[in-house]
Amino acid sequence: MSKGCVVVGMSGGVDSSVTALLLKQQGYEVIGLFMKNWEDDDDSEYCSSRQDLIDAVSVADTIGIPIEAVNFAKEYKDRVFSYFLREYEAGRTPNPDILCNSEIKFKAFLDHALRLGADKIATGHYAGVREQDGLFQLLKAVDASKDQSYFLHRLNQLQLSKAMFPLNNIPKSKVREIAHQHGLSNAAKKDSTGICFIGERPFREFLNRYLPTKPGEMVTPEGKVMGRHMGLSFYTYGQRQGLGIGGGKDGSGEPWFVAGKDMAHNRLIVVQGHDHPLLLNPELDALDMHWVSGSAPDLTRAYAAKTRYRQQDATCRIALSGEHGVHFTFDEAQWAVTPGQSVVIYEGDICLGGGIIDTSTKNPVHTR
Repeated sequence: MSKGCVVVGMSGGVDSSVTALLLKQQGYEVIGLFMKNWEDDDDSEYCSSRQDLIDAVSVADTIGIPIEAVNFAKEYKDRVFSYFLREYEAGRTPNPDILCNSEIKFKAFLDHALRLGADKIATGHYAGVREQDGLFQLLKAVDASKDQSYFLHRLNQLQLSKAMFPLNNIPKSKVREIAHQHGLSNAAKKDSTGICFIGERPFREFLNRYLPTKPGEMVTPEGKVMGRHMGLSFYTYGQRQGLGIGGGKDGSGEPWFVAGKDMAHNRLIVVQGHDHPLLLNPELDALDMHWVSGSAPDLTRAYAAKTRYRQQDATCRIALSGEHGVHFTFDEAQWAVTPGQSVVIYEGDICLGGGIIDTSTKNPVHTR
């Protein structure tokens, strides 16, 4: 007897394929759903949705489950990509994968799955979900090196109540082993690391198709001109590569990093040395906060937070600021805090939520 119907988001990758396999083995009625969400240059070498669909169909056939392809390209462009471009144009660095999860994979996809009669949806994310005292908690994955709870922190209670993450307790090496053991054709397929649904491509070249270049000066905080930039949208805080300026003339040879943007004067602020004071921030403000539980946690306690993916948890204190903002104070200064990125809060292995980084306490724009 079936344990219920689960619709699995199958990307053609090994993680979602093993997710579908495990659920089938556990006795669920499994339906695969392949999402096509990008059409602008689907025939290019960087966008591999055709091959991904072939891989997903092949795996579904091997497992013995039906699979359907659905097109959410309009939803993706309206809800995710338009925001992505607005943020870059404003000089910030957005994280489209986070919005993609909350707006596409767990909204458009969830709505479609429920129309198909699904009891739950499942994805190949490395994260966990647990119900406790009537609330659903988002958990870190057991394999800390693959944990993706950071990208899922904007999910709400309804979305989590319908979500399953079967890979939560399984290391990535074991996932590939399972795929090999069951003859899945994509067992050795390389993991995708590109922009959500857009693929891996030369990023500056891609962005230049949608945003105009507006060259300007690359300057130190004191106003010394070090070079030229091609447009503030094309750089992010902490960036080292692609600046075109080498080590210092004093022979120190230390690399240069982006430390800020003077949007009013179209100037890119650069500093020398990884540990320059303007790259270290003990505090930050975040807007558009989202709490997984639906309400803010106890503000008297210390928590941990990440200001970027793959960062170690950093102890912090939080205080509400305005209607939807939070002020973060860290025990240790954080490196290259980047407006537009997400700061995500944890209590142990529980992801409490997060928000969009608005400002840090250090503003390197002192140029004249």
